[in-house]
Amino acid sequence: MTFRHGLVVGKFYPPHAGHHALIEHAAARCAAVTVVVAPSSRESIPLDLRVAWLREAHAATPHVRFVGRYDDHPIDYADPEVWDAHCTLFREAAGDVDIDAVVSSEEYGAELARRFGAANVPFDLDRAAFPVSGTAVRADPAGHWWALAPQVRAWFVRRVVVVGAESTGTTTVARDLAAHFGTTWVPEYGRELTERKLAALGPGATIFSVTWERADFVEVAHRQEAAADHAARSSGPLLFCDTDARATAIWEERYLGQSSDEVRAAARWPDLYLLTDHVGVPFEQDGLRDGEHVREWMTGRFRDTLAGAPVPVVELTGSRADRLATAVAACDKLLAAGWTLA
Repeated sequence: MTFRHGLVVGKFYPPHAGHHALIEHAAARCAAVTVVVAPSSRESIPLDLRVAWLREAHAATPHVRFVGRYDDHPIDYADPEVWDAHCTLFREAAGDVDIDAVVSSEEYGAELARRFGAANVPFDLDRAAFPVSGTAVRADPAGHWWALAPQVRAWFVRRVVVVGAESTGTTTVARDLAAHFGTTWVPEYGRELTERKLAALGPGATIFSVTWERADFVEVAHRQEAAADHAARSSGPLLFCDTDARATAIWEERYLGQSSDEVRAAARWPDLYLLTDHVGVPFEQDGLRDGEHVREWMTGRFRDTLAGAPVPVVELTGSRADRLATAVAACDKLLAAGWTLA
């Protein structure tokens, strides 16, 4: 180690590969490192979330600690009083430590080091090793997906949920979209649970022998959302989900007469809903389905539930190719809209 205690300062809006390399460089040069995460309070990603992301990414380097402070002082590198205000905040955030190195990928690092009476340790100032910046990521997260850690990707990922009545192609659409966009999709947990419940009844049992309790739907809702959260960490910019907790509430209503508060509370709004219409789609009984007679009712309940949703809802009709084309167009539109960050 060259230095006793290094200081790294940044907004980390959001943390990216260049930030992580900077912190690793500081960790290799310093016996201890304090990273001050100092964003403006007007920015879109909460401070505590950024700190948590960085701690997760650098959990293997315990001599690096992360502290967060909102910094709403103006940015003016020519004003000594502004510099004083920022440095006071950084010192208070770092606490009672003797900083002898400032490690930075920014031109202001030299002046910050001078004000701390510390050595200036620059890293990749020209972005040759890591051609990325927070500004670039915010402008085009999808184009800089490679630079984002799994936990950050999960925050940025756009979730597309496919819902619909039985045997209307929800799984097919989710799988086809994932293949088209080169990403992953989340299967329906309720189907997995149904298979287990049916198997537990033994030979001769049919789907109509299976009974459902409130606890089953609570399990399905939470497991479905948890599976989506897990998949989001390894997904591309789009994540496709075959159903969600909002659909689980409709199935709970179908079997038990009404949905429960706990299941409804588990539902979160995705970025896009795709609703598969049942008209023109032959019903295929695979041994796990309730029956063709409920499809019209189910489609209507989805329409009613999603009416007035705060996210786009696109109905898929026609052939498999037509449905995929409509879905792809809706997803392309979602990506084209980009991400809105303060």
